[in-house]
Amino acid sequence: MKPLIQASAGSPMQRDGLRQTAHSLRWIIWGATVLVMLVLPLVFSSGFAIALLSQMGIMIIFALSYNMLLGQTGMLSFGHAVYSGLGAFVAAHVLNQIGASHFPLPVSLLPLVGGFGGMLFGVLFGYVTTRKSGTTFAMITLGIGEMVAASSLMFPGFFGGEGGVPTNRTVGHAVLGITYGPAIQVYYLIAAWCLVSMIAMYAWTQTPLGRIANAVRDNPERAEFVGYNTQRVRFFVMVLSAFFAGIAGGLSVIDFEIVTAENVGAAQSGGVLLATFIGGGAFFFGPIIGSILFVLFAVALSNLTPAWLLYLGLFFVLVVMYVPGGVSSLLMKQVPLIAARRLHRMLPSYAAALGAALILLGALVLTVELVYKVQIDSDNGTAMAFFGLAFDAASWKPWAVAAVLWALGAQAGRLAGVRVRDAWDGVQREIAGSNV
Repeated sequence: MKPLIQASAGSPMQRDGLRQTAHSLRWIIWGATVLVMLVLPLVFSSGFAIALLSQMGIMIIFALSYNMLLGQTGMLSFGHAVYSGLGAFVAAHVLNQIGASHFPLPVSLLPLVGGFGGMLFGVLFGYVTTRKSGTTFAMITLGIGEMVAASSLMFPGFFGGEGGVPTNRTVGHAVLGITYGPAIQVYYLIAAWCLVSMIAMYAWTQTPLGRIANAVRDNPERAEFVGYNTQRVRFFVMVLSAFFAGIAGGLSVIDFEIVTAENVGAAQSGGVLLATFIGGGAFFFGPIIGSILFVLFAVALSNLTPAWLLYLGLFFVLVVMYVPGGVSSLLMKQVPLIAARRLHRMLPSYAAALGAALILLGALVLTVELVYKVQIDSDNGTAMAFFGLAFDAASWKPWAVAAVLWALGAQAGRLAGVRVRDAWDGVQREIAGSNV
């Protein structure tokens, strides 16, 4: 027997149900985010882990601010570190004034100072850069970034010269016993600002300005035709993006207690670009994933091997070649399968692909470490260890193992690729058939 009231496809009842489900899911996601931020330092309580989590929080704000330009408005910038770095310098000078009792401001609000500092320079430079779009905009931002980096040695009174501007985050009056001396207190401050910034930037995407920014990204000519000034939209987005980048810079002052010319350098701008592309700018959570992965490469992996830049570059190339939408797009492709309750059909194929990828990863890491040991670090001897196994890099045995791993990984990868494609096509046919 059919129910007396049945929601047809696209009916108001069904749309209301979908909206309620999306609303509930949104609250679950944000609640889980808060819970993870609270629990992580309790699970990973070592000093290195706390420092790693703190840098992830700062990088998340920085990457999300960059994605306001790239993902939301279609503005590729090569000099975004200018705003986080200059905001950090402003925050550092204010923090030193707090220490000299010239400026009564709680250290907890210092990221806001960095935000307004970044916004100030966003207004100044944004007026110039946003007058053009596309490749011209990208080249102008690159030029401004290089100009600011060169100026860091020309104006030592502000930039501190080669030594930078050192600070002390424990100055001022302690509030509720919080001095920001212990690293765990700094982490929770960064986590709080990270959460607030994430919510604010997500809320911005739902505002009229955020929607018009998407229109300017997708079709600027049509946006102009219906009456919007695209240059003004780009300028406002640049100013807001610089504000949040400055918040990240202010947090870095508290975390590292020093600001140098590297904070406005090309490496910083390139890092946030890599993080955003790896995570994917099409979805809001993409830069969050990219930031976590980038910090793992730049901080955790750099402590394990000096070849971490090579691994990061290879990972970036693979993402651009095979997952151009970023890791987030790969995850979002699974949503229709979850909704159709077909994801379990793909799990065996995914497991096979993961096994092949791990074999290829082992071959790559072993080859790179062998080459590095023989070509660069041979002065310290050729003895080395790989996953707890000690051997001589100059002998033929580890090279033979690497060759075998490459052969096995290539064959396993080819078979796993065919298996994933066949399983994917079969699941898509099932979903299409069930919708008929």
